[in-house]
Amino acid sequence: MVIILKSVLGFLTALFGFYYLTDVYKNRASFCPTPWPRLLGTGFITNMFDTLGIGSFAQQTAIFKFFKMVDDRIIPGTMNVGNTIPTVVQAFIFMKMVEVEPLTLAAMSIAAPAGAVLGAGVVAKMSRRRIQLGMGCGLLVIAFIILAGLLKWFPMGGVAIGLTGWKLVVAVVMSFIFGAMQTIGVGFYAPCMAIVYTLGMHPLTAYPIMMTATAMLMAAGSARFVKEKAYDPKASIALTLFGILGVFLGAFLLYILKSMDINKVLTILRWMVICVVLYTSVWMFISAATGRKETACPEA
Repeated sequence: MVIILKSVLGFLTALFGFYYLTDVYKNRASFCPTPWPRLLGTGFITNMFDTLGIGSFAQQTAIFKFFKMVDDRIIPGTMNVGNTIPTVVQAFIFMKMVEVEPLTLAAMSIAAPAGAVLGAGVVAKMSRRRIQLGMGCGLLVIAFIILAGLLKWFPMGGVAIGLTGWKLVVAVVMSFIFGAMQTIGVGFYAPCMAIVYTLGMHPLTAYPIMMTATAMLMAAGSARFVKEKAYDPKASIALTLFGILGVFLGAFLLYILKSMDINKVLTILRWMVICVVLYTSVWMFISAATGRKETACPEA
């Protein structure tokens, strides 16, 4: 079953990659003026954090918003499109590194793109104000989930590597919902970790599940953003190119730093992410209320 899942993921990624890269090439003359180093650095650092399990959407939203690198309206599309291929790389790495029951992995990974396809069509046509409000609410949810994990407000997992019965049904339904939420810029990782822990699975199983499910949903849903021109081609290709390098560095760090030291570092980083996420969430609400555009790039 895992081989079939890998084959499907590879096929979807190849189709998406061809469509996406072709569109970027066609629009190369109209790239926004944001300097390449800022975009490439953002892709590298945030995808390294993503591989460590911290996530990347919240940080990218904050960076794009604070430095006025991407128009608010197309931030969700830019992140979904640009991070698709790096996330696929993560999925293949962690399907190899961590054991998880194939049925659970496949069921949650298939439910997520179903939600993404539904959500992408809606988000791609939403107004800037609704995007800002949606992302503001979504960022608050992410901050709460990360905080709940740090303060141990929900169970920190068990020893199971798979789910059956009603627990599997709940996981699949929630994966569908999280997939739809991802299209508006609410990262899949934090809520996926929460549901995996709560249902009693081993904490490490969250990695292949959340990365494979995210890769599937992004490969399936991101093409809609490309079709609707609801993304920034330059920012997206920068996230893709250096995001892949960040993924390999993150995986390497996880492999060599299996100690309490890396856990302490990740805890500090998560507290920092909460502060950034809350600040950006408030900024999104203010922008929605005042009608600010706040971007250095032309709208796609």
